[in-house]
Amino acid sequence: MQTDPRLRALNRFGLGARPGELNRIEPQSWLRAQVQTSAVRQPAGSLPSTRTIVEEIAATRQNGKMSQEMRSAMRKQGRERMGEEVLASLNLAITTDAPFVERLVRFWSNHFAISAQGEQMVVYLAGAYEREAIRPHVFGRFEDMVLATAMHPAMLIYLDQTRSIGPKSRAGRKSERGLNENYARELMELHTLGVDGGYIQDDVRQLALMLTGWTVGGIFRGRTGGQPKPFAFMEQLHEPGSKVLLNRRFAQAGVNEGRQAISLLCRQPSTARFIATKLVRHFVADQPHPLDVDYIAGVFQDTGGDLRAVSLALLDLDSAFYGTERKFRSPQEFVIAAARALGLKQSGRSAVQALQSMRHPLWSPPSPAGYGDMVVDWADPDSLLRRADFATLMAKRLRGSIDPGAVLAETMQVANPTALVRLLEQQPNNQTQLALLIASPDFQWR
Repeated sequence: MQTDPRLRALNRFGLGARPGELNRIEPQSWLRAQVQTSAVRQPAGSLPSTRTIVEEIAATRQNGKMSQEMRSAMRKQGRERMGEEVLASLNLAITTDAPFVERLVRFWSNHFAISAQGEQMVVYLAGAYEREAIRPHVFGRFEDMVLATAMHPAMLIYLDQTRSIGPKSRAGRKSERGLNENYARELMELHTLGVDGGYIQDDVRQLALMLTGWTVGGIFRGRTGGQPKPFAFMEQLHEPGSKVLLNRRFAQAGVNEGRQAISLLCRQPSTARFIATKLVRHFVADQPHPLDVDYIAGVFQDTGGDLRAVSLALLDLDSAFYGTERKFRSPQEFVIAAARALGLKQSGRSAVQALQSMRHPLWSPPSPAGYGDMVVDWADPDSLLRRADFATLMAKRLRGSIDPGAVLAETMQVANPTALVRLLEQQPNNQTQLALLIASPDFQWR
């Protein structure tokens, strides 16, 4: 099948082609303009800031405790808040004119994954985390994004950093609680160096010691005090003395120890290669070609992790535009692409429910590794059947107002157009044709 670079730009780098777009774009200039000139938009709506959310949570607690009635009310409010954030995010993805930017937002949000499963406070914070820790840094320095995620309460709570106390700290000598290595381990394994990044268990412990004292202000009894703050450094929790990370000694420096450690991790060649591998896997192929990875890693390292330069470098990969490899759409990508192909202006509860049924709700991965990014993660029979159900539901609600021919001709790369057209002609009505197109094997790939 001969590739159309315009459809590759719209579907692979964007979030799905819309009728009428195909003949209006020149792939390279359209994508590069988004990186060079587009601001990273925020979802529409009156969505609360992280600081406001932390202050709300703190206000519900009396001396760090919460009544059962208050817990129930908070769970209800948290679900409502999460629903508003999810719809706002989906609506932006469906309507944006800068879909490459939005795809990058989603890539980085999944790379620095937090999950609203289980921890009630993360439910409140998940949308604000993406809006404040990810979006402002998509075209900035990688190190700044790592630092922003490290200091956000969603990450601090999700990976138990708020539970970590230096064994020799003032608090540690009086408390049964001790060092928690969860965040330090994931910072190295999932966010920077990668599992084969050249560190050992002692490096994890030393990094965890350097990060002690990084917490959220005013909401955890016995661990934090004072005014509610999205990020607080508590000296009484911090492990005193020097530490050694990746064979480099760091003098005692309080909160700056964590900053220095993050800076060191972000400058490692293994970090450049780990990030490059994930980017090439996302945009090109499940099994990234080593030369593509080398190129992106080189740009990452040469520019000090300049993510604007790295994003532009992805557009230099011929394999992304002309290679035979294709990427299988995740459920989120499928739902967004379907809405764009059908010209919708907003999503609804049915889209949210569909993502739940397909095991891909926003900001709720089953582990800190985030959601999978390969065909093996999403192409199971049950998920494909649920995609067909969703396509049928969408087509039914449109009531024949969309031309199936335009959807076929302008949004899809089809392996056998003649066979698909013949199959469409056999359908009884416009509605069934649309459902068949969106559920077809060709639409599942980008």
